[in-house]
Amino acid sequence: MIAALAACSSGPPLFLSDGRPTVQVQCPASGDRDSCAQQARARCAGAGYDTVATSTESGNYTLVFACRKAQ
Repeated sequence: MIAALAACSSGPPLFLSDGRPTVQVQCPASGDRDSCAQQARARCAGAGYDTVATSTESGNYTLVFACRKAQ
């Protein structure tokens, strides 16, 4: 049970302190990492995004981001 809780705490936050939800996308680490940024831009529909975390593991590049609030 404790191991399961520890595994949960190591993941990205579901929400930032300001209430914005985070989104995780992956792309191949050996390829063009810009595809992750393109996914983030498309998901945020032109509002822009803030990077929360990045990592590379098992051949995948992971980007965790939160869309900026529309102005």
